[in-house]
Amino acid sequence: MDIFEQAVALTLQHEGGYINDPADPGGETRYGISKRAFPKVDIANLTINKAKAIYKAFYWERGPHLIKHPSLAAKYFDLCVNAGVSRASKWLQEASNLFGAALAIDGVVGPVTAEYINRYPHPEALLCALKGLAFNHYVNINKPRFLAGWLNRLEA
Repeated sequence: MDIFEQAVALTLQHEGGYINDPADPGGETRYGISKRAFPKVDIANLTINKAKAIYKAFYWERGPHLIKHPSLAAKYFDLCVNAGVSRASKWLQEASNLFGAALAIDGVVGPVTAEYINRYPHPEALLCALKGLAFNHYVNINKPRFLAGWLNRLEA
């Protein structure tokens, strides 16, 4: 199984069936694909194959595909799906800067950011820092109803 398929499998552990909860910030969602982010997609009838195509084009190919460490790439991808590509990319850049990277926090993971991450000798420490930044975000949203789910997902 390639890294993309591993990442999708991780995300699908937390994103599955059809949900249309008015209290959920994502709104109408299936497989982690929300109507808010993809207004032209028929969410209620979205297939897993169409969801994977969206995952690849709009999430995976916008940064996670550049990360060689499988666990880090999968978590970064999952955060892109859950919190948005720009936000997750900024967290990854901020996490890298904690270890001296001096990256611009621009929300775009390109060759410069990827080169640092792929050379860094402690990817698990970088993963921990990434999760810490996401944790702070989820807590600060102040939506207790969803917090346990977000944190369980973050830890997976």
